[in-house]
Amino acid sequence: MDKHYKLVILGAGPGGYVAAIRAAQLGFSVCLVEADQLGGVCLNWGCIPTKTLLRTAHLFRAFNNAGSLGINAENIRLDFGRAQQRKTAVVTQLRKGIESILKKRGVDIVIGRGRLGSERSVLVNDQTIG
Repeated sequence: MDKHYKLVILGAGPGGYVAAIRAAQLGFSVCLVEADQLGGVCLNWGCIPTKTLLRTAHLFRAFNNAGSLGINAENIRLDFGRAQQRKTAVVTQLRKGIESILKKRGVDIVIGRGRLGSERSVLVNDQTIG
């Protein structure tokens, strides 16, 4: 890559993308390198998907116990496929939001596995970013 950056950040999890946004706000030219998906493990496979599915589970349990509150709710069934679709939609929406903010701030996003190349460069997909 021919562009020179003031800051190259490895990893687009919560620490990485927030640092990239703040650095761009301060006027730095920023490149954010991510091996997989923006948002990192928390957004894509950990915290957010888990909390989304837990919300479904809590509602399911509440509906099944509604009789004790005088609410007749019968034949409550869990459609796990729809629960998974909702989880995926939530994750996708949040990921797109992060991407939009990064682009609006002028942060360049590079998908690939980054590693330190030298004192002032990062290697990503066999290309040097510095």
